[in-house]
Amino acid sequence: MKYQLYYWPGIQGRGEFVRLALEDAGAAYDDVARGKGGRTAMMAMMQGGEKRPPFAPPFLKAGKLVIAQVANILFYLGPRLNLAPKDEGARLWLNTLQLTVTDFVKEIHDTHHPVGTGLYYEDQKPEAKRYAAGFLDERAPKYFGYFERVIDRSGGPYLLGREVSYTDLSLFQLVEGMRYAFPKGMKRIERKIPKIVAVRDRVAARPAIKAYLASERRIAFNEDGIFRRYPELDK
Repeated sequence: MKYQLYYWPGIQGRGEFVRLALEDAGAAYDDVARGKGGRTAMMAMMQGGEKRPPFAPPFLKAGKLVIAQVANILFYLGPRLNLAPKDEGARLWLNTLQLTVTDFVKEIHDTHHPVGTGLYYEDQKPEAKRYAAGFLDERAPKYFGYFERVIDRSGGPYLLGREVSYTDLSLFQLVEGMRYAFPKGMKRIERKIPKIVAVRDRVAARPAIKAYLASERRIAFNEDGIFRRYPELDK
């Protein structure tokens, strides 16, 4: 099957968590909104006559199915891309971990938009600075510490033990994004999460991921996405 991924062009954003799974598996897919007329097509699917319209990107078209929300998309793709176990209980556990990633991503986004997404960062800089300080001191270490314990209890080297999963790919993206947005804070945090750093390194070395990272398909981090580098927020 050739998949169609719909997400905003020009940013990694939440769509990157899906891209990493598709790229790792070598799946055939179109990043629709990055092509000619693709953004118009994406907006039409959200605002047009779809019986079950997605609220926002990313969403994935797989045959006649239209699947929205990152964790939901990955729950569908996981078994098909050999990035999730066959056992139902293990797949639900993996989905639990991915939903925790979703929670983490929301808090990362709020470091630069703590008051409202409709406001520019410049309109909420004092609040962002206060929010980011608490995030780096408390919330980010708590999330990463949780995933570190999960790897430890699984026996490692991955979240589910010996086999890599789509949530391990998401951990890679979390580490990469945090290193970009908060290089100082992340350097301090990484001292306490060696198992997560090891997952990041293993994922980066996977042949398909390594090729993707070196390709033009991998959009560079920038200040329009989830992970934004504002030095005044880092410490």
